[in-house]
Amino acid sequence: MGLFVPRQGDTIDFLLRAKRDAVAAKAFFKKVIKHNGRPAKVTVDKSGSNKAALDFCNQDISGKEKIKVRQIKYLNNIMEQDHRFIKKRTNHTLGFKCFYAAQATIAGIESVRMIQKGQITRQIANQSAFSNFVNLMAA
Repeated sequence: MGLFVPRQGDTIDFLLRAKRDAVAAKAFFKKVIKHNGRPAKVTVDKSGSNKAALDFCNQDISGKEKIKVRQIKYLNNIMEQDHRFIKKRTNHTLGFKCFYAAQATIAGIESVRMIQKGQITRQIANQSAFSNFVNLMAA
């Protein structure tokens, strides 16, 4: 599962795959770059698949355009802390029996988190997350 969180704490994108390998990491970073543009730097965990995927993205790019890859455990903890809300919701279950059920559930949890963080356009700042959700669904 990939989660891309900039310094402000906003969730940019996520992708759930059955395997956490270089193919999944490449798909995630391609998706993020396509929808949000090329970041200047990315902090990832010590997983080799993320580093390999970012190296692949930097392959045909000149010096200043390249994404700076930082594998620093302390800085990655900010991103890992955003996962706690998913774990908080899913740890009470006995696990998912179907990959697609996990995908739909986690997508829903991430969508709710984005509403709670105020990341949705046309969201009213002083309303509750539920009121903003109702307004978004009515639109």
